Amino acid sequence: MNTPRRAAVLGSPIAHSLSPALHRAAYAALGLKHWSYDRFEMEEAGLPGFIEGLDSSWAGLSVTMPLKRAIIPLLDEISETASSVNAVNTVVFAEDGRRVGDNTDIPGMVAALRERGPEVVESAVILGAGATASSALAALARVCIGPVTVYVRSKTRAREMNCWGESLGIDVRTADWSEAASGLGAPLVISTTPAGAADFLAEAVPENPGALFDVLYEPWPSVLAHAWVARKGSVIGGLELLVHQAALQFRLMTGCETSPLEVMRAAGESALAASRED
Repeated sequence: MNTPRRAAVLGSPIAHSLSPALHRAAYAALGLKHWSYDRFEMEEAGLPGFIEGLDSSWAGLSVTMPLKRAIIPLLDEISETASSVNAVNTVVFAEDGRRVGDNTDIPGMVAALRERGPEVVESAVILGAGATASSALAALARVCIGPVTVYVRSKTRAREMNCWGESLGIDVRTADWSEAASGLGAPLVISTTPAGAADFLAEAVPENPGALFDVLYEPWPSVLAHAWVARKGSVIGGLELLVHQAALQFRLMTGCETSPLEVMRAAGESALAASRED
């Protein structure tokens, strides 16, 4: 008899998360009937108690905002990838009880770009400067051969992104958020902002723009993505990032060598369609 294994996604707000649909679909596709995947609304204050209360049935956690950095002090070790941006979105519980943090956002973003977008660009722009932006910067270290301009709201964020760029070996240039419209002509623009934050940029999208990677998946299309397509630009949506990073999480947590990517993508698309009908 297979021992029950548990996993879940933590964050706030979390009710909209598609992670349960993706992971459960993967379990079903590969016959992992003893696996379950849940979601928990979690703020930083409740995180230590939750982690300490987990028993040996737990295999892993998906971690989203605002916990990607808050969880690090609670872990025994983190991967080089996670350390490179000081952000963890995946926790795996080893057989010896160690809590190991990783970051699948970075390779997930690279995989999505290689599948749906430009594989190499001469320059790029990032909108926003949070944990997802630092992961985007790390991903760009693998696909951008020139400078990356990051549009930020504060000098503190600017300094942080410059530090990340230096540690990652990227030529990072920061500019004030109010000037973001001037960066939309870059070959690749990655928007890491919350829903609505970049809507004002829609009117500034140039004709025949490069590629837009918008990490949002709900609401979709975002106002910016809609304007981008209308002006004949290519768009990669947040669902692609979610699916690719979740596929990597699935392998880390279960130990399976492969993951059913197309099954997970279809599950995400179905879950989004159902949520829009409610």
